[in-house]
Amino acid sequence: MSLPDGVLVGHWTDVDAWTGCTVCMLPEGSVASCEVRGGAPGTLGSDILQPSSAGPGAHAILLTGGSAFGLAAVHGVSRWLQERGVGFPTPAARVPLVPAAVVYDLGLGSSEVRPSPDAGYAACDAASAEPGRGSVGVGTGCTVGKLLGADGWTKGGFGVAVADVPGGGRVLALAAVNAVGEIVDADGSILAGIRSDEGYVPTAEAVRGAAPELRRPWSEATTLVCVVTDVALTKLEAWMCARAANAGVARAVTPVWTPFDGDTVFCASTGRVQGDVLALSLIVADLVADAIRDGVREATGAPGCPAAGERRGLGRRPL
Repeated sequence: MSLPDGVLVGHWTDVDAWTGCTVCMLPEGSVASCEVRGGAPGTLGSDILQPSSAGPGAHAILLTGGSAFGLAAVHGVSRWLQERGVGFPTPAARVPLVPAAVVYDLGLGSSEVRPSPDAGYAACDAASAEPGRGSVGVGTGCTVGKLLGADGWTKGGFGVAVADVPGGGRVLALAAVNAVGEIVDADGSILAGIRSDEGYVPTAEAVRGAAPELRRPWSEATTLVCVVTDVALTKLEAWMCARAANAGVARAVTPVWTPFDGDTVFCASTGRVQGDVLALSLIVADLVADAIRDGVREATGAPGCPAAGERRGLGRRPL
């Protein structure tokens, strides 16, 4: 798997507490933006990535478990970058810019263990051009299909997809898959969602048939995406690419952008290739959908929460 030049991805994973964090390291000079569509986001530094702000971009992007507690891992990423002289120059110091977003994973393992500054630092130390997939990093404690409670959850995970951009350059999509709803394949069949003895129950069917029994999982679900390309983008173009990428979330996750999800898409450009921005925007949605599906396909099960790959043969009911 060949990532855009200069881009590295690192994980810190705690399989005992079922939590972790993932950092995407960017070359200096990278441009970045983001779009938040979920109704219950947990983010840090997202405002400075908006096209209306003066911020130039990001030096790293952190995706972390631990809910809001996990944002502490940002300090470790910042320390790692500062020690290497990486940051936005100011009169007093170089300040690393590290936007971050969280998933809620406190219900799967230990709610007392969350990614810390040392975890963020360790993820930076582990960064490489060969990112792990599945139940690693931010994907360690991810689950999907939550509306009927923990008895019906299926394991989510961390997914990766990479593609060449027509006209030159490469684009990488990273996804932490922790949705309220189910993950669907290109044909509409359910890859992972609410479990039953007969197969997966579509969320829409569960709502119609068992509304009084539905949980209201406030802030307990999220799909996080990070798109990175070497095609040169302005900050406005990076924001528009994040918007286009959000269509990929909608193709693979249903329902999407609910009041309970913190769905957020980051987009960063290293600017090393003068490529076709339109071509990039046309392929990025499919790539993001591929990364989300990869996250549940590569996941391994947790105690009481099997992965999709462990349930093959039970049937995957179409929507």
